[in-house]
Amino acid sequence: MEVRRLRYLVHLAEHGSFTRAAASLHIAQPALSQQIRLLERELGAELVDRRPTGIALTAVGEVAVAEARQVMDRIDRAERAIRDAVTGQSGRLRIAYTRSAPGGVTAELVDRFREHHPDIELALTTGWTARNIDDLRNGSLDAAFVRPPLDVPDLRCDTLTTEELLLAVPAEHELASVRTVRREQVEDQPVVLWPRENAAGMYDRIVNQIWPGSTPRVVREEPDDEQLLRAVADNAGIAPVPAPRARSLRTRGVRLKHLAAPRPTVDLALAYHPETSPALNHFLDLCRQMPNADAAQPR
Repeated sequence: MEVRRLRYLVHLAEHGSFTRAAASLHIAQPALSQQIRLLERELGAELVDRRPTGIALTAVGEVAVAEARQVMDRIDRAERAIRDAVTGQSGRLRIAYTRSAPGGVTAELVDRFREHHPDIELALTTGWTARNIDDLRNGSLDAAFVRPPLDVPDLRCDTLTTEELLLAVPAEHELASVRTVRREQVEDQPVVLWPRENAAGMYDRIVNQIWPGSTPRVVREEPDDEQLLRAVADNAGIAPVPAPRARSLRTRGVRLKHLAAPRPTVDLALAYHPETSPALNHFLDLCRQMPNADAAQPR
């Protein structure tokens, strides 16, 4: 059964005559009449009662028109949905936060995206950089916030912002009263960090900037920055933390200190497959509008 003939039948029912229906469809009246007869032959029943003053639907015709209208509505919805998906106005994006930046800039980007593209569904998860890269590669994610540097030639990685690293120290620590901490002051301090395998590139960058030419004395590992700062508050050691994350957590019993110039930094980036969807392109456009800086405010 041709969809075109169902559409012709609906037009015929709405206009009440072959002449008016043919004019609305911009086809010749004999062609419309032929198509309706072919539809009747296909269904094995008369659909319209042809009269000198117009047409009237038969009982079977009433059922056929009602069903045809539902088919047309469904086709129209499908066409709109497909057009919206092609242009990125609808669809679904699977995005992962990084454990070291689950809020702040990343959450603001997601909120703004929802505001501008309410018809695109967002499926959000949180993971460390290593896990997010694995999930991108196995197709579980469309994009992920990550911490460079990364060796991922099969993926694209756009740096979004650079964040200063602050040194978290216990409130009663000898460094708590120091305005700016020098590198030599942290050489022998006990350090709390997260496992290197979670984000090896970021881990090595931190170590190379704060403990150049040496190895930090890591006494404890924690699964994320929240637990890391709690360990600092418990006097387990000192810890480097990205400024936005440290500020947002505001852990009691912890003081945040600048390190002497050159101040250490870490990058926040978005990783994704080179073959992007229209919906992901909208998200990338939004990400590229953000300023590439973050000023730390220690307390």
